[in-house]
Amino acid sequence: MLALLVDHDVPGGLRLGETADPVPAADEVLVEVRAISLNHGELRGAILNHGELLGVAKQSAGYVPGWDAAGVVRSPAASGCGPPVGSRVVTYGPSGAWAQLRAVPVGELAVVPEEVDLGAAATLPVAGVTALRALRRLGFVLGRRVLVTGASGGVGRFAVQLGAAAGAHVIASVGSAERGEGLAGLGAAEVVVGLDGVESGLHGVLDNVGGPQLAQAFALLAEGGSVQLIGAASGEPTVFEPYATVGELRSLQSFLMGAELAGDLAVLVGMLASGRLDPQIGRRLDWTDVARAAESLFARRIAGKAVLDVS
Repeated sequence: MLALLVDHDVPGGLRLGETADPVPAADEVLVEVRAISLNHGELRGAILNHGELLGVAKQSAGYVPGWDAAGVVRSPAASGCGPPVGSRVVTYGPSGAWAQLRAVPVGELAVVPEEVDLGAAATLPVAGVTALRALRRLGFVLGRRVLVTGASGGVGRFAVQLGAAAGAHVIASVGSAERGEGLAGLGAAEVVVGLDGVESGLHGVLDNVGGPQLAQAFALLAEGGSVQLIGAASGEPTVFEPYATVGELRSLQSFLMGAELAGDLAVLVGMLASGRLDPQIGRRLDWTDVARAAESLFARRIAGKAVLDVS
């Protein structure tokens, strides 16, 4: 099969080449991949158009990266569980998405109805499920003020929509007014640049930025509130002033999306199908243009998700 392979000797760190077809385990289906969506973490690992690794371990030559993919089941799981041949599915895994074929455990996929575009479905695993699970950590949010930092990115745009759907008063924080365009239409009650003007008493924060802004966000929490530490897009350290963390109960909580995405993927696919969720595809290209897409993502020229069609 063809796949995007890590190759440290070529510009961009990837090349399209032949590699062995995956061999599914008993509880895995074999999927013909039709679309993939990109995430910063996997791209950093492959060093696309970057001279440094940005803190992510270097992948070995020949490695097939990729977390999110959607396609059609070619072979069902030998165990008898999971969808049959021909089913349209969205899938997640720690690697292997950037290829024509992918073996996926049945616990990491969901069936996609005909009315949902596979490219749209491919945006859901990492960004969508991360937003959904982080929001759940905040508990009951109806009528409560929830801040989403880095709201213009993939996770942020899903978080704004899901928070609004749950009845929260969502405050979307972005890096510039231009980056905030369209967020009000997704359900943000307020769109702010940085945290200027955000009043204290927040029920919770979904933080994708880290750095100095994280310390600011923590200071805005109400008693009992929490910050979910999803990402650190700023690449900067967070420094708390002396005694800034002393006082009423507030918390910083580490976050990891985890595994077994099937149930949550089904929820999100259902929201896509009913029109209650917008995948926010900022750019869609052929997978041979992966280097260009990656460069645009790192330069923050894409709002939302980048989707690549597998030709």
